[in-house]
Amino acid sequence: MRALVWHGTQDIRCDTVPDPEIEHERDAIIKVTACAICGSDLHLYDHFMPGMKNGDIMGHETMGEVVEVGKGVNGALKKGERVVIPFTIICGECDQCKRGFFSVCERSNRNKHVASKAFGHTTAGLFGYTHLTGGYAGGQAEYLRVPFADKTHIKVPDSLTDEQVLFLSDILPTGWQAAVQCDIEPTDTVAIWGAGPVGQMAVRSAVLLGAKQVVCIDRVPERLDMARAGGAITIDFSQESVISRLNELTGGKGPEKCIDSVGMEAHATATIDSMYDRAKQAMMLETDRPHVLREMIYVCRPAGTISIPGVYGGLLDKIPFGALMNKGLTVRTGQTHVNRWTDDLVRRIDEGQLDPSFVITHRVGLEDGPEMYRTFRDKKDGCIKVVIRP
Repeated sequence: MRALVWHGTQDIRCDTVPDPEIEHERDAIIKVTACAICGSDLHLYDHFMPGMKNGDIMGHETMGEVVEVGKGVNGALKKGERVVIPFTIICGECDQCKRGFFSVCERSNRNKHVASKAFGHTTAGLFGYTHLTGGYAGGQAEYLRVPFADKTHIKVPDSLTDEQVLFLSDILPTGWQAAVQCDIEPTDTVAIWGAGPVGQMAVRSAVLLGAKQVVCIDRVPERLDMARAGGAITIDFSQESVISRLNELTGGKGPEKCIDSVGMEAHATATIDSMYDRAKQAMMLETDRPHVLREMIYVCRPAGTISIPGVYGGLLDKIPFGALMNKGLTVRTGQTHVNRWTDDLVRRIDEGQLDPSFVITHRVGLEDGPEMYRTFRDKKDGCIKVVIRP
């Protein structure tokens, strides 16, 4: 089969690789009908996340048709069924899965000893996302092996198109969880840093959950336009002070809820702290650039909540923890517990409350994938979200 394969920093190729096979009785094989490039794939493209190996297949936003099932799937999936595959691989049986904390499944990471050394405890296995999270082949390919397939799937109605449901695999529940973690009240201002795909989903989630006003911060015109179309007030951080504008919008009190949809690669360049981060990163003294996190802590209203769906990979420096503690801020983080939210989100899509396909700007085949990684990373050609049809 053909697949998008990692060969090193900024080196993704469309290669011919062996077809996946059933390796365990709870496995299934799906024929991929649609997949996507995620913002967190760019952390691998630029090699800011450790644990990638030459030959790894990329991708964790995938859906398709079941073509083969192991005997241990026990009827939970059948050949011909149409499914979305969450980026988190879940056993459904461990203590964390039983509590709905699927992204920290205790059994699905086959390299749990490595994850435990890095994080203190293992987290779930993830598709196409480094050997820290299991080294599983990703879904930017013609076929995908799904471990624990009896639990790691989302069945979708035939009435909905691939593009309406594909993002149930990651960005839609990620934006939704980010907003839910804020415990939004009708009097709240919700400020969202980053108007990429997750930020766009967070904007619409915060609106659906009844925020008084939603503010989105970015510098890319196309992204800001899309956020405004979703109901957000926008701030172009390259043109005005984020802190001054947020204080103006909140009568000097600051937003009650803040969402970091940017993560480890903040692209602010004109501030002292961002220049400091780039210098330390170049000298390999710091892994992540946490400008957004610092700004959120500073501007968030005392006793407010900070929600972090943006991915961080390692060590951060100069975090104003004294401000966070003295202001009494609540911080909620984590990879997304996808299956906790999907029944509700499928219903909302089916009822017309939300159509996640609005975020798609580019549709390509696998052979165009390597070039689209560059286009997406460099934010060229108005690129916000790429869907690939193998």
